[in-house]
Amino acid sequence: MATNNKMQQYYHEAKWWRPGKGSAIQCSLCPRFCNIFEDRTGFCGIRKNIAGRLYSLAYGRPVALHVDPIEKKPLAEFLPGTWTFSIGAFGCNLACSFCQNHHLSRGYYDDEKEQGAYYPPDKIISLATIEDCKSIAFTYNEPVIWAEYVIDIAKLAKDAGLSTVLVTNGYVTQDTASELFPLIDAANFDMKGFSEEFYGKMTGGKLAPILEAMKYYVSLGKHLEITNLVIPGKNDSDEMIDAFLGWTKENLGTDIPLHFSAYHPDYKYRESPRTPAQTLINIRDKAVSQGFRSVHLGNISLPAQVRKQESWTK
Repeated sequence: MATNNKMQQYYHEAKWWRPGKGSAIQCSLCPRFCNIFEDRTGFCGIRKNIAGRLYSLAYGRPVALHVDPIEKKPLAEFLPGTWTFSIGAFGCNLACSFCQNHHLSRGYYDDEKEQGAYYPPDKIISLATIEDCKSIAFTYNEPVIWAEYVIDIAKLAKDAGLSTVLVTNGYVTQDTASELFPLIDAANFDMKGFSEEFYGKMTGGKLAPILEAMKYYVSLGKHLEITNLVIPGKNDSDEMIDAFLGWTKENLGTDIPLHFSAYHPDYKYRESPRTPAQTLINIRDKAVSQGFRSVHLGNISLPAQVRKQESWTK
């Protein structure tokens, strides 16, 4: 591997790829199955073909390190009242036009610039321990795309008595999930909208692989919570909400905590207004009427008369 500058020495050989056509290689980490030509990265921006082998540019190079309350992930029913050591990097394998964290999801590594220190997995464990955190959260951007780093940290976390949290869009292949998910204790899947049309137009991805990933994660006996960012006029129709609740009830059960969050105009999509509080209240009431035990609202100031009911847990 070439090491023409001081950052390339940290490039970590990636998993989940095979030779492609000509000088290209095919990444199989997520359902995009990118064909990546030499010296190029895949759609996510952090998996690079170097001399015919695939490398992760994000391994050991987090660009966001914070200590957060676990409820911020959001997780309502996993280690409540504790702190989690949160790490994030650049890149994403979806292209949400409404992304509310685009400074990271659309960011990229530039080896001509200083972009933070190198943090091997054991360093992350040490920092989490020093900060008296009970867990490590892989979050902010899409952590699936740097799964090699997540896996190595998660293995050490188990030995150190730390739990692991994955905040993800769930856009992952079964091959990757089968190695990653067993090491994760709790996850929040960000379900963007319940239709293939919505995913195609608003995220550039597909819904079906995400549903399969959620079913597989729950089959492992892991703790799952789901977040839905509600965008007026796009994914807030009665039909779409009913479809989401019906599928979740049938496939995952009504004990799954649900989070419905308010949208605000951001990044490339600004056509919809901010989500009205009443829209979220109506969705919460609908979910409760269909038997969901734990429903939470976020990113919004509720009227005083309903503020105490912001979270509804039976």
